[in-house]
Amino acid sequence: MSFKKIIEPLKINLLERGIESPLPLQKLILSKIKGGLSMFCIAPKNSGKTTSIILSVIQKLNAQAYEDAPRALIFVKDKQAALDLEAEFKIFTKGTDLRIYCAYDEYNIELQREDLYLGTDIVIATPKRLNKIFYLNGINLNKLQMFIVEDAEFLFRNSNFEEVMRTPESLEKCQYLIFSTKFDTRFERWKNTFMFNSQTFILK
Repeated sequence: MSFKKIIEPLKINLLERGIESPLPLQKLILSKIKGGLSMFCIAPKNSGKTTSIILSVIQKLNAQAYEDAPRALIFVKDKQAALDLEAEFKIFTKGTDLRIYCAYDEYNIELQREDLYLGTDIVIATPKRLNKIFYLNGINLNKLQMFIVEDAEFLFRNSNFEEVMRTPESLEKCQYLIFSTKFDTRFERWKNTFMFNSQTFILK
């Protein structure tokens, strides 16, 4: 997908950053994500994975806030990763009314539940905190359209893999996007369950 085919707010924000054409990775995957394909995207650092996530989410949500329940959920490794991704999102959501919320462990969970109740479109979360909020009935995932993991290498530390595995059990139809620098054989479990229609794209 060329940048000519994206919605107007994204075009403006890309041009303001001096970005006029997609990177090789973005040429490979953006149109497929727009078409609804679930995928494992394997690419080296600095190849444009994070920007691909941001552009895809904003495009999918049509750059517009809608009701109260989140439509995109992005798992990250920790608080700093959540805040960094939120900052990047805010650059590209300029001129839109999309709402972004970070849910991480180093924050009062009751306040997070209250914040989420007020409504959001995009949730960036650490796995353990998202699950705690969910099991306290603090987040509605019934409207979720996109389930994303950024820099998925962190899943194989501590119990993150099992924590993330719990969320798809509560979802109906959803698009799954996993971004990583390498494909781990443990991902085969996902390909055999909730990502059985997915494809793997590798950029070397």
